[in-house]
Amino acid sequence: MSRIMARRRVTRITLGSPRAVREDVLAVEEPLEIRVGGRPLAITMRTPGHDVELAAGFLVSEGVVARADELVSARHCASVTEENTYNVLDVTLASHVPPPDASLERAFYTTSSCGVCGKASIDAVRTRSRFDVERDDLVVDADRLVGFPDALRSAQAVFEKTGGLHAAALFDGRSGRMLVLREDVGRHNAVDKVVGWALTQGLLPLTGVVLMVSGRASFELTQKASMAGIPVLAAVSAPSSLAIELATELGITVVGFLRGESMVVYSRPDRISEQPASTAATGSATAMAGAS
Repeated sequence: MSRIMARRRVTRITLGSPRAVREDVLAVEEPLEIRVGGRPLAITMRTPGHDVELAAGFLVSEGVVARADELVSARHCASVTEENTYNVLDVTLASHVPPPDASLERAFYTTSSCGVCGKASIDAVRTRSRFDVERDDLVVDADRLVGFPDALRSAQAVFEKTGGLHAAALFDGRSGRMLVLREDVGRHNAVDKVVGWALTQGLLPLTGVVLMVSGRASFELTQKASMAGIPVLAAVSAPSSLAIELATELGITVVGFLRGESMVVYSRPDRISEQPASTAATGSATAMAGAS
């Protein structure tokens, strides 16, 4: 069993039937300490795997980096009191990149359910993006968009076995091609992982791309979309009011309750078209998909 999943003996109780003891598979949750230049920056609870992408996406979300050449290296290292458990990752930034501001450091740690609750101050929650998503001219065919949740679910290998992970995926908004998918116990971590993947591939800003998430559309995920230059955030569940306020301010399209053949568009509905899907796959996002 890998570090992503663990086996445990459980007792299944069904009313009217005998108890059944069996082995079950659980999604692993472990802490990851992210350091920059040897200095601790944050501890997040995550599913092990794609840790470099997670750290890279986290730094994009914090406004520390936005291009691949700004991140020189990342390596797992031992903690102060233990051997290398692969739960400490030290990132080296390019010499011209300023280190993270101390005000952005997380207080203690972030949980797998919340990535902003550890912010040192409420002012640090709003991070200014280098990318102007409002000008992105992407138009997504609605009949193509409704297929994204099924594509997301079918590609969730670990969720299929454990039922305990969130997922985030990037789709080419014009061709509908899935570019990358990542799973994690925390939905914000799953998003950081796909954004970190895009950073390491030199694909930021993610113009013409749809970010599809398995849960709800929160303020935090809307902000992460902005920081990566993503114009459309789609979720199978509901958005929060603050997420829509931020999306409206920044010009991001937020789609919620994307299930079956219906959806609710909360901001920038002009990016969602009900015309028949085009067979053409042109534009920057398609070129990007080919590069991946």
